[in-house]
Amino acid sequence: MEIGNKLKRLRLKLGLTQEELADRCELSKGFISLLERDLTSPSIATLCDILESLGTDLPGFFSEKAEEKILFTESDTKTMTDGDDLRGSIRWLVPSAQKNSMEPILVTMEAGGRTEEQDPHEGEEFGFVLQGTVTLVLGEKQVRVHRGESFYYQPTEQHYLLNASKALCRVLWVATPPSF
Repeated sequence: MEIGNKLKRLRLKLGLTQEELADRCELSKGFISLLERDLTSPSIATLCDILESLGTDLPGFFSEKAEEKILFTESDTKTMTDGDDLRGSIRWLVPSAQKNSMEPILVTMEAGGRTEEQDPHEGEEFGFVLQGTVTLVLGEKQVRVHRGESFYYQPTEQHYLLNASKALCRVLWVATPPSF
C-alpha cells in the first residue's frame, strides 16, 4: 500500500503544511516530503506519531471503507408491476433503500390506477408529479395534484395515490423512513 498519498490527503484535509505537520511530530519537513512521495518509509512509532497528529490511528488509517455508491442507473433499479389496482408500475430508484433514511420511488399509473393503501406510520412523505394529475388521499381528505406540483405530509392517517384522470400519470414519491 502506498501510504504517502493517503497521508498527504489527510494533511491537506486538515489544512496543514508539510512544515506544520513536521513540527507537530518533531520531524523534518524534508522527511514529510519524502514520505508523501513514497520515497521513504516511517517506523511504526513514527507513523503512529504522524497519524496521531492527523487525528487518526493505525486501524483507522488502514481500514478500507467501501466507496459509497452515489449514482444509480436504470439497471440498478427494481420495478414491480401490478395489473389489478395499480394499473402501472412502481420503480425503486435506489437499490437497498431500506437501509437508508429515505426511499425514493417512481410511480406510474394508467387511468383509474391507485397505489396500495398505506397505514399511518412515523416519518414524512413527499411527492412531485412529473406527468398527469393524481389525487392524494390522506384519511378523509382528497387533494388533486397536477404536473409540476408537489405534496408533502406526515403520514398520520391512511393514505394512497389515485389516478382519477383518463391519462397516464408519473409521480416521484419519497418516504422517510422507507415504507414502500
